[in-house]
Amino acid sequence: MLKTRIITALILAPIAIGGIFFLPPLGFALFTGAIISIGAWEWANMSGITGQAGRLAFAGLTAAVLYGLLNVPAVGVLWLALAWWFFCFLMVRSYPKGSDFWGSVPVRAVMGLLVLVPAWVGLNHLRTGSVSFGDLDSNLLLILYVFCVVWVADIGAYFAGRAFGKAKLAPRVSPGKSWAGVWGGLVAVSVFAGIASVLASASASEALFLIVATLVTGLVSVLGDLLESMLKRFRGIKDSSQLLPGHGGIMDRIDSLTAAIPVFALVITQLGWLSGGQW
Repeated sequence: MLKTRIITALILAPIAIGGIFFLPPLGFALFTGAIISIGAWEWANMSGITGQAGRLAFAGLTAAVLYGLLNVPAVGVLWLALAWWFFCFLMVRSYPKGSDFWGSVPVRAVMGLLVLVPAWVGLNHLRTGSVSFGDLDSNLLLILYVFCVVWVADIGAYFAGRAFGKAKLAPRVSPGKSWAGVWGGLVAVSVFAGIASVLASASASEALFLIVATLVTGLVSVLGDLLESMLKRFRGIKDSSQLLPGHGGIMDRIDSLTAAIPVFALVITQLGWLSGGQW
């Protein structure tokens, strides 16, 4: 299994790095749109659409929605995402109560659109907006930053959870997650934000607000992971798909990012560090 995971990672890493960091904005939008559409194909299965025709149709619908949003201001979609993730917090917190409300196939399919579409919009807003933070003026570094926030939060949560993880965070949704893991992840991303502020020559106020924005992003990334775990548990499956040998599916790799990206993009936009953006 470990060998398979390593081989898959070695194949996918250059593709992901090239698609995200070396394509022009339009190519970036197409590349990330393809990833989101594959995620939609997986989400269709999690929502209860088991036939290939139905799953492909849902992926096609998602792609069509992305295309329809090309000229729509990103901020409105990002505010919708914030409201959506607050609602997800209530769903995850009450699970299995409330599943009668959202457990039908159509509702779970719509949930997929609310997860995937704002993530794509937020990612492309980060790619094309004007950046103003310290001496940072690179959109690509901004994207790398939010990716690193999620990764650092995961690493901090892993080690803190192993050392101190007795109190479970959401045992009915994801038994392996603990409150110690959450706090460990938040400490890790706070330190990371402080280091990033120094490297970007940020002012004291910018550094403080970046730490707050990063903490919010780290928290909501946990919620993205929990939501997918809840859907998979309800559906009775372990992975979103077997598309990535040794890793599960696309959604298993980007679940935290789907929550973190739109929220981070919205927060830094409201702080005045990101503006405009052309598709």
